[in-house]
Amino acid sequence: MGKQNKTAITPTRAEDYPEWYQQVVKASQMADQSPVRGCMVIKPWGYAIWENIMRVLNDMFKETGVKNAYFPLFIPLSFLEKEAEHVEGFAKECAVVTHHRLEKGVNGGLEPAGMLNEPLVVRPTSETIIGDSFSKWVSSYRDLPLLINQWANVVRWEMRTRVFLRTSEFLWQEGHTVHATAQEAIERTQMMLDVYARFAQEYLAMPVIKGRKTASERFPGAVDTLCIEAMMQDRKGLQAGTSHFLGQNFARASEIRFQSSIEKEEYAWTTSWGASTRLIGGLIMTHGDDDGIILPPRIASAHVVLMPIIRKPEDRTTVMAYVESLAKELRDKFYHYRRLEVEIDDREIGGARGWEWIKKGIPLRVEIGPRDIADNSVYVGRRDKGHRERTSIKRDRFVGKITHILDEIQQTLFERALLFRKTHSITLDDKQEFYEFFTPENHEQPEIHGGFALSHWCGEDRCESKIKEDLRVTIRCIPLSVPSEKGKCIYCGGPSSGRVVFAKAY
Repeated sequence: MGKQNKTAITPTRAEDYPEWYQQVVKASQMADQSPVRGCMVIKPWGYAIWENIMRVLNDMFKETGVKNAYFPLFIPLSFLEKEAEHVEGFAKECAVVTHHRLEKGVNGGLEPAGMLNEPLVVRPTSETIIGDSFSKWVSSYRDLPLLINQWANVVRWEMRTRVFLRTSEFLWQEGHTVHATAQEAIERTQMMLDVYARFAQEYLAMPVIKGRKTASERFPGAVDTLCIEAMMQDRKGLQAGTSHFLGQNFARASEIRFQSSIEKEEYAWTTSWGASTRLIGGLIMTHGDDDGIILPPRIASAHVVLMPIIRKPEDRTTVMAYVESLAKELRDKFYHYRRLEVEIDDREIGGARGWEWIKKGIPLRVEIGPRDIADNSVYVGRRDKGHRERTSIKRDRFVGKITHILDEIQQTLFERALLFRKTHSITLDDKQEFYEFFTPENHEQPEIHGGFALSHWCGEDRCESKIKEDLRVTIRCIPLSVPSEKGKCIYCGGPSSGRVVFAKAY
C-alpha cells in the first residue's frame, strides 16, 4: 500500500464495513468484549463519552421538570404478565432468575438451589416495576404530573450482538411520567422526542429525522411511539431514541388511579422514553473514517492532547514546563458545559503516539518541541481534517481561538453527516426501482448499499411485512415534518396519504 493510501484501520469501510466497525472500537480503546456472551466492557475512553451524554441529557431533562430516581433490577414475572402486549414483545429477550443460591452437587460442582417462589425477570425495561411504585405515589390530581427518570442497566438477551449497537446488557436512561389527561401525556411524549433530537444534532453532530413508528414497530404495549432516526455511513438507519405515549394501558395494568378535580376516580395517562449506549455506536458510525473515530468536541472524552517533542534529554525540563503551563491555561477555559479537558502524552514512542490519538478521535492534537517554544508557537492537527494536515499557530492565538476551533469542528462534522444523508436519500415511486435500490447484487459493496427511500405506503401491515421479508427493509418512521401527499403504495399500488422512510437498519 502506497504512502498516500495509508490508513490506521484495516479493513477500510469500503472493504468490510462491519469488520471496520469492530476494529475501530478496538483501536480507539472504547470497549472490549467480555467473557459473558453479548456483553461488553466499556473502557475509560468510551465511558467518558457516556458520562458526558449523561451530564448533558440530565440537564436537559431537569429543565423540563424531571427528577431522577432508581428502581429494582429484578421484576416479578407476574408484573410483566399484567400487560399482554408488553410481555409478548419482550418474552424472547428476557433473562430469568429462578434460584437464589448455589450448592455443591453430587459431582462436586456448583448447582442452583433454593428455587424462588416466583421467577424474577432481569429488567428489559421498567414500565411495570415503576408502575407499581407510581400506583402508591399517586392518589390525587394534585400529585400530577409525576416526572421521573432513572439511569440504569438493562438486559435483553440478544441472539446477534455488536458492541454498543446491540448487546445483551447495556446502559441507558428511561423516563416515566404520569399525567391527568391524554393531551398532557401526548405533549410530554413530543417534548422528550424534541429533547433527544436537539441532543443528537447539537452534541453528537448527528442529523436525525423525527418520526412516528408504524404499529408493527411500536413499543410493546404503547399507543404511539415517536423516534429519531439517523443514517450511518453504510447507509443503514439507526434508531437513536424513542418516546412512547402509553395511553392508559400500563396505568390499568399497574392500577395507577387518581381522584380528579371533580372527585371522580380515573386511570392516569403515562409515557416512557429512553436512549442508550447505542448512541456511542451511532457516533462512531456517523463520524468515523479509515483512521478511527472522530469525536464531536461537545461530547468528546477530551478536547486536546499535548504531545511534547523531546529529542535530547537536556530539553525535557524546558519543554515540559512549557507544556504544563499551556495545559493549565487551557484547563482554565470553559467549552459549553465543562472545562476544557486536556491530555498530556509525554511517552517516547515516536510516530505511534500520534497515530494512537488519531484512532481515538480526539479533536485536537498539539505537538510542542524546542523550535516551537523558541517561536512561542504550537503545531496543531485537527481530527476532522485527516492525519496529514497540521498547522503552526502562535500560542496566544491558539489559546484565544481554541473554543472557536472546536465549534468549527463540531459544525463541520454535522454538515458532513447531513450532506451524506441527503446524498443517499432518494424519492422513489416505482416498485422495480425501489427493489433495485435495496438489492445488494446491484452494488459493488455488499454491505454498503441503498440508503433512505422516501416512498408511499398504504398503511397496510401486509405490504410492510412483504417488503421486510423480501428485502430486510423496514419502515424506519413516518416523518413528522413531511406534509401529506397523495400517491400510490410502493408495494401494492393502493392509495397513500404520505411518504415514509424505508431503510435497512441496525
